Amino acid sequence: MRDTCLFRAPSNLGLRPLRPGHVPGTWRAPEALTKAGLVETVAPAAVIDLERPAYSASPEPGTRLRNGHAIRRFNLELADAVADALVRGEWPLVIGGDCSVLLGALAAARRSGPVALVHVDGHSDFRHPGNYDANATLGSAAGMDLALATGRGEPLLTEWPGIAGPLVADEAVVQIGERNSRDPDFAWADINATAITRIDVFAVREMGSAGVLDHTWAALARADCPYWLHLDVDVLDQTVMPAVDSPGSPGIDLDNLVAILSPLAEDRRCIGMDMTIFDPELDPTGELALLLVSLLERVVRPA
Repeated sequence: MRDTCLFRAPSNLGLRPLRPGHVPGTWRAPEALTKAGLVETVAPAAVIDLERPAYSASPEPGTRLRNGHAIRRFNLELADAVADALVRGEWPLVIGGDCSVLLGALAAARRSGPVALVHVDGHSDFRHPGNYDANATLGSAAGMDLALATGRGEPLLTEWPGIAGPLVADEAVVQIGERNSRDPDFAWADINATAITRIDVFAVREMGSAGVLDHTWAALARADCPYWLHLDVDVLDQTVMPAVDSPGSPGIDLDNLVAILSPLAEDRRCIGMDMTIFDPELDPTGELALLLVSLLERVVRPA
């Protein structure tokens, strides 16, 4: 059995404030999940805590990304720590935090060569200056992580030390769970012209978990390299997981999600996983934290 290295990455830097003066609560997720039994459930060989970064909603010089410089610093620190775990032969499990932590995880994985990405998220997170006016509004990296990972956006978050080109090539990405792609006003329709393999939530429902895995394995075989597994918990329906910044319906139901994630996490080519976007401030009873810990138990420590 592999040794898991658990990273608690309390970032909220990639999220916009929901109202003036608001500070997004995803930074609390690692602590809330720990109280819900995360460490006992995952039983990691090591636990590494990153320090909570300071959040600001205001623009800053040199970037049109909210908290852009802080996101880079945080992810460079995360990348170093995850890379060390990989060198030790451990399996990194990064608990965010917002989706921008994906960048540091991929930057670590890329130090050993090309990497693929399975991006399980209720949104494609493909916002970039090619599909919105960056001069008119600040960018929020948590809604841009897939675009940034594939090299679209400011060099601040697309260029990383020792890595030539994007963190991951379009053709090495599988996006699972987008719920808005069939809307006539879909904001990121340009993703449809890329080589990214896309399996939206409607296709998931049509083909079932076995069909999703068949398509995903085929794409990963073409990529022919190790892969990272990203889970944004807003891929669950909002009736199941409302404690996220952008809940929505439809979503992948819990059992189907486990049926998709568990084989992907178990496969020897999967070199690590992250889980993001849970906001404990929207979970006053703590029951959703318990649900997510149970989900992780079924995915990373299956019976």
